[in-house]
Amino acid sequence: MADWAGKIAFIQIAPTATEKLVSVHEVRAVAGQGLEGVRYFKNIGTYSNLPGRGRQITLIELESVEALKRDFKIQLDPAQTRRNVVTRNVPLNHLVGQKFRLGREVMLEGVRLCEPCEHLEKLSLEGVLESLLHRGGLRADIVSSGIIRVGDAVTPE
Repeated sequence: MADWAGKIAFIQIAPTATEKLVSVHEVRAVAGQGLEGVRYFKNIGTYSNLPGRGRQITLIELESVEALKRDFKIQLDPAQTRRNVVTRNVPLNHLVGQKFRLGREVMLEGVRLCEPCEHLEKLSLEGVLESLLHRGGLRADIVSSGIIRVGDAVTPE
């Protein structure tokens, strides 16, 4: 068993492509589909036309956002990361190919790293593309449905 346990610090959604993400206290995760009400759940996200695994939910470590300020003097609000779930004390890079839980009900499977792209930098701040390389988060699939809430535990399966 892994020797870590983290939590959900923020949950962020945007109903349409390029719209600013808004923090919410809770959201329903639907297995095989995504987060209810989110642009990709409705198939209207910027990259919705690109099929493949790892497009149901995205996560980023709050520590990565904090490192931007400390190491690169880039002050990025967690909502500007364009990731759905911001975690605290969760080693996301190590969860590629692994199952883990958000709260009691929701199980995810890490699919691949969520590397930053030019679209992210265009919608946030200059320098984000390079400074978030290899720490831009995780793309995951939702294995079991349920409600996730800010403050929920994030634990290995």
